[in-house]
Amino acid sequence: QVQLVESGGGLVQAGGSLRLSCAASGSVVSINAMAWYRLPPGKQRELVASQGADAVTTYAESVKGRFTISRDNAKNTAYLQMTSLKPEDTATYYCNLKVASRKAWPAHEDYWGQGTQVTVSS
Repeated sequence: QVQLVESGGGLVQAGGSLRLSCAASGSVVSINAMAWYRLPPGKQRELVASQGADAVTTYAESVKGRFTISRDNAKNTAYLQMTSLKPEDTATYYCNLKVASRKAWPAHEDYWGQGTQVTVSS
């Protein structure tokens, strides 16, 4: 069993920064890909940033140069560093990790965090 716990969201003024964390726990063997999505109020979910098994990172055009996706393999934790935040970044942010558990190894399965709210005031 694998669980993802997100943290780091909150209320911040425009121009501020936040760092979101997504910690995987349980029977984690490896994580080979990760992504962050967001769900703005009244809009559809969008991919914010991702890093595949080949370590190639991609970002939505709206966050390029402001957000950085990273991870700490020793801690089984993914991060999304957000800087120069704008009111339009307001959303619930979700992490998605491809995790191999002891039961599923070598297959990597999709796991989702519970979501963390980010609110940027103008």
